[in-house]
Amino acid sequence: MSIRFTTKARRGMVALTVAAGLALGVAGCGGGGGDEKKSEPSASASKDSGSDPSAQEGTDEPLAELRGENGLILRIDAATRDAGGFVTVGGEIKNDGAEATRIPIQTRGDETEIMRHGSSLGGATLVDSASKKRYYVLRDTDGRPLATTEMPRIKPGESIPVFMQFPAPPAETTEVTFQLPSFAAAPIQIAG
Repeated sequence: MSIRFTTKARRGMVALTVAAGLALGVAGCGGGGGDEKKSEPSASASKDSGSDPSAQEGTDEPLAELRGENGLILRIDAATRDAGGFVTVGGEIKNDGAEATRIPIQTRGDETEIMRHGSSLGGATLVDSASKKRYYVLRDTDGRPLATTEMPRIKPGESIPVFMQFPAPPAETTEVTFQLPSFAAAPIQIAG
């Protein structure tokens, strides 16, 4: 079955992802413990301990923060398994540098079909180490990635919402490694 996403539909998906992320953040407002522990300079997964696979619910801590080039930081706020058989990863990219910058073109990946459609986060992957499988960003019938596209220049201190959709790993898989070219990799938990 093929689904064709128009620009309006992609924007709607971005809005839906951002709304879901905000809903998770609002649900978690209140008594944060101020526990600011840094694990590594390049990537930090916010939930290193605890056995709850849906640890992202009820907190405004990100699932992971991945550092990239030129002061860019990808904050992953949600990775949600949907009934349609896919996983939506949502968050934001922030410019933590001193100068305005663009998302590196490498984030679109190197697949010819995706490269034809310009800048995007189409090069993102989820790696399921236990099953030894890699999941690539889904595409519509025209080969456009189901991910944030046409990203603007980001001024210092500003951020843009982002999303990516992947085929869902098996239901028993709750942790995967998120990878995006030019950014550090990090483990994330899948909810749902």
